Amino acid sequence: MASLKLLLPLSEPQWAQVGLLKTLVQRDMDARYKGSMLGNLWPLLNQLAQLLIYTYVFAIVLRVKLSLKGLPADNSFVFGLWLFAGLVPWIAFSGGITQASGSVVGQPNLVKKVVFPLSLLPLVPILSSFLESTFGLMALIVFVVSISNTLHPTLLLLPLVWIPQLLLTAGLGYLTAGLTVFIRDIPQTLGVLLNLWFYATPLIYPADMIPPPFQQWVFWLNPLAAIGEMYRDTILVGQVTHWGEWGVATATSLGLFLAGFWCYKKLRPAFADVL
Repeated sequence: MASLKLLLPLSEPQWAQVGLLKTLVQRDMDARYKGSMLGNLWPLLNQLAQLLIYTYVFAIVLRVKLSLKGLPADNSFVFGLWLFAGLVPWIAFSGGITQASGSVVGQPNLVKKVVFPLSLLPLVPILSSFLESTFGLMALIVFVVSISNTLHPTLLLLPLVWIPQLLLTAGLGYLTAGLTVFIRDIPQTLGVLLNLWFYATPLIYPADMIPPPFQQWVFWLNPLAAIGEMYRDTILVGQVTHWGEWGVATATSLGLFLAGFWCYKKLRPAFADVL
């Protein structure tokens, strides 16, 4: 609840907005898999498929080994878990921002309703993607416990990791949603930029592989690098060693959120005229 309040504009009744936002997110998640036999199990199956594919390619075909505290070094599945721990926040981030970019242009009827709080539109797909990623997160925790026979108490720190993740996604979601109303090339451009961003982030390769002079810059300029490492610290290692990077990522994400929402708020009065 506290994280939702951070994402909502302070000038409007927050409790009413939180209730409406919950309803919209629930409707959005139901609509995504309406009519399918497996329903909301599809996000879990898609993420498990990614886990198995990446594990097969890197751990079995390429025979990449990774040694982590508390996990067996000779188990090829360990690298898959390490990889998936970094992909969980990326899946939520990339899916959320991609869908948020078209959230305003896709709802022209709501935009033209004077009483509807337009600030909620980008948040709906962002929170839906975040909730979907929790299916993969729970599966990851189950796999880690089954291999290590340990449930790390650092899992309780995960809500702290979600703060910069949600702020970053919401800030860029607001920015792209507002700009897409006027520049329809934004979603396509965003797809290209996300591909570049993915490989510029140490998610499928260890941060130690980055040349030392550039490692600090990667963590300072790329909040997702710190977020991914914090996921691995809390879920796999059981010891947080990236508090400094987390602090920088949180500050950067907060700044991007404020800038993105400010831009969205400035553009909002012209939405109805353009659509």
